[in-house]
Amino acid sequence: MIFAKRKNTSTYACLTSKGQITLPKQVRNTLSLTTGDKVAWTVVDGRLIGTPRNLEFADLAGFLGDSVVGPVTLEELDAAVRDAVGRHVASDKPYPGQEGAA
Repeated sequence: MIFAKRKNTSTYACLTSKGQITLPKQVRNTLSLTTGDKVAWTVVDGRLIGTPRNLEFADLAGFLGDSVVGPVTLEELDAAVRDAVGRHVASDKPYPGQEGAA
């Protein structure tokens, strides 16, 4: 699976009285989501970012660049990944190492 796909999809979904949202088929297909997959939700600058959690850890290799603070805990790494992915998706800017990629 390719991380950070460049397909732009825009659609609507309604929030039920139970607080649930059904992701439209177009969105599920774009993100390769299947039954049982998890989605991490992050709010960045008032935007709700849903990040598929159906990735392998190896898919994230080099995503954050080299650590400038040395070893970090798993919780710190998880928080940094959520923040970086949310900001990348919200801004639609290339992440480090992908500036010239098509």
